[in-house]
This record gives sequence, structure tokens and C-alpha cells, in this order.
Amino acid sequence: MTTQSVTLQLSEPVFLYLQQVAAATQRPLEQVVRQSVEGNLPPSVSSMPSEMQVELLGLQALPVEQLLHIAAEQVPPMDQARHLELLDRNSAGSITAAERVELAALREAADHTMLRKAYAWSVLRWRGHPVPLLNELPLE
Repeated sequence: MTTQSVTLQLSEPVFLYLQQVAAATQRPLEQVVRQSVEGNLPPSVSSMPSEMQVELLGLQALPVEQLLHIAAEQVPPMDQARHLELLDRNSAGSITAAERVELAALREAADHTMLRKAYAWSVLRWRGHPVPLLNELPLE
């Protein structure tokens, strides 16, 4: 992997804090800065489904209010109920071919919603917005 250099200006308190962390961890300042940058970026979309990459990158340009709205999205209750019903039918071996297609579509829609929510939270975190703990998130 090739590396690139960048020069940036930091406020004195941030610079001093990074120096303290470097001293406390006995690591070079450059390594602490690099870890701080790399560890706080939203995840790369390159490993995500290609049909969602542009959409997810677009979330980075949204205002906080829209990101919070996306992060709060839920799969509609009727879709959740139908998904569970089809999963039960599939487990029982009584699912039809049409229902199998419907089940796959419901799973894909739920996965899409969950991926958007997770990416919205990662962008919010990157911007310094507090992210709730798992037990603080709404169940429905």
C-alpha cells in the first residue's frame, strides 16, 4: 500500500492532546494522528453492494437532521410481520415459489434499511454527534 503525505493545521489544544496520547502510549505522534484519522472515518463503501455505494456516499452530504431521520427509519410493521410469516413457512417447508421471491425481496429491503441506518450513524459519529448505546436504540 502506498502512502501519501498531508500537512494540516491543528489547534494547539488538539496538538497537545495528540502529543500526550503519543507519550502515554509510547508511539510516534504521526502514528497517533494516522490512527485518529483512520479510526474515525465512516466505513469505506467499496465492500458494500455496488448498487448502494453512491447512495451511501451521498449520505455524507446530508444535514444532521436528515441523517437522524434515516438513522431512525424502521421496516414497516406489516413488512416485518410478513417477513416473519414467510420465514416460518420456509422453515416448515410449505413456502411457494412466489412466496420465496417475496421473502427474498423483503429480506433485501430490510438489509437496505439496516445498511442505510448503520451508515447514517457512522457519518453522525464522524461529525461528532453522540451515538446512542445499543440498548438506547428504539426496538421498533
